[in-house]
Amino acid sequence: MFFVMGFMIGPLLGTVFLEGLDVTYRILFQIASFILASTIIFALVISRKSITNHHERFSLSSIKEMKKFPEVIILLIFCTSSFGIILSIYPAFLNDSGMSDTDILLLYFAFGISRVISLALIGKFSRKTSQTLIVAIIAISVGLAISAVSDSIIMFAIALVFMGFGFSIFFPLTLEIILSKTSKGMSGKIIGAYETVFGIGWAIGPTLGGPIAQSFGNQSPYLVFFIIGIAVTVLAIKYRKKLEPKRIQNS
Repeated sequence: MFFVMGFMIGPLLGTVFLEGLDVTYRILFQIASFILASTIIFALVISRKSITNHHERFSLSSIKEMKKFPEVIILLIFCTSSFGIILSIYPAFLNDSGMSDTDILLLYFAFGISRVISLALIGKFSRKTSQTLIVAIIAISVGLAISAVSDSIIMFAIALVFMGFGFSIFFPLTLEIILSKTSKGMSGKIIGAYETVFGIGWAIGPTLGGPIAQSFGNQSPYLVFFIIGIAVTVLAIKYRKKLEPKRIQNS
């Protein structure tokens, strides 16, 4: 939640500094660096008194455990690849589409609001995990498709709201599925393996999206990933029973 709130607050503060205080990007980055350094120092100071009683080492067994969830991995790679595109090349795409720097910051603020609201409702969404995941994939795909044909800030805002909803509820629900079907002793290692897959997808998105945009036009990555999203949606519908966490039966 706090990670997502940062995504919402950051663009808003950037807009205030750029427009309200008339600072340059160089000054803005210096301010951001100062804030980052201050928070790191503060975190180190307050963590000195904390005691860590449990340590886990990375093991290949965690990767083997992840192999038990091929459907979840496919969904995860699609969503993280799309997420990587939205965070890396999407701002340049917005700029090429006529959006000003302030417009882009406001659009990402709307993206952040959508994510915060979605996370706040995650408890209700988790009651029907598989259906919610299918809706999330559809929302991301629709957002990508709208992005490809948008020509106004309103349309881009709608696209980002759709994607913000999909991205926010997807990751906690897929992690819940995996953790509910593995032993508690493996939880730390499984989370590490999950983050590894997350990072792989995050790298795949921009790596594929950039060359596709250069070869076939700026809109092409979003159309390509929209088509992939439709295929992933069909897969999720077919294997929806495997996209439910293991429920604890009340005795």
